[in-house]
Amino acid sequence: MNKERKLIIAGNWKMNRTVAEALDLVQSLKRELNGVKEVDIVICPPFTALHAVASEVLESNIRLGAQNMSENNVGAYTGEIAAVMLKEFSVRYVVLGHSERRQYQQESDALIARKAAAAHAGSIKPIVCVGELLADRESDRTEQVIGSQIRGSLAGLTKEQMIETIVAYEPVWAIGTGKTATSQQAQDVHAFIRTTLRSMFDDNVARKVRIQYGGSVKPNNARELMSQPDVDGALVGGASLEVRSFSDIIKNSI
Repeated sequence: MNKERKLIIAGNWKMNRTVAEALDLVQSLKRELNGVKEVDIVICPPFTALHAVASEVLESNIRLGAQNMSENNVGAYTGEIAAVMLKEFSVRYVVLGHSERRQYQQESDALIARKAAAAHAGSIKPIVCVGELLADRESDRTEQVIGSQIRGSLAGLTKEQMIETIVAYEPVWAIGTGKTATSQQAQDVHAFIRTTLRSMFDDNVARKVRIQYGGSVKPNNARELMSQPDVDGALVGGASLEVRSFSDIIKNSI
């Protein structure tokens, strides 16, 4: 698939897999995905498995991501993880503002913006998540909600930082529910996000930023989703825990 922007497909393992299970999964993924160069492949294990998985992917085509990080550098922040700590494990990406953290930890757009800035300061590329609830979509508030999240969660980034930021559009109503936005619904929101980025930054930035789709991505819908002009990859949840599913999503996207 010939696209202006290189596809990036990331697996968010969420709170799943012990260290031993994580190693087993990543070893299988390495075998399945060896030689794939057309897609940037990222896996995001839980914090406890980062060190072990980092050693496993070191010489591979798979990059390591974390699922969250602190907006602070060091200090008295019990239970938090700083960017400098993630860098010790060769972490290249970090998922920020996932809908589950927005919901369960009440993370605000302003907090996510501070985390994104801290990620860049630590030379880690943030994957900033946005998405609307079912009630928002049914009341035609999708663009209002997404626009607000984009402007708030990316506030303060420079043009150079924004180009190195990935945006993940995850309709909350499609995460883990089996429901998926149609390829046209996904394209419409991705195009809106790109238009919003153009108004916040400029045309060059908007053209270069990669926007992932997340929300029950499966092998059988990956090709159609990735073929949309403004869909530049996927943030995959449950299917990334299964070697065959995650591998097939990636291969079907090429």
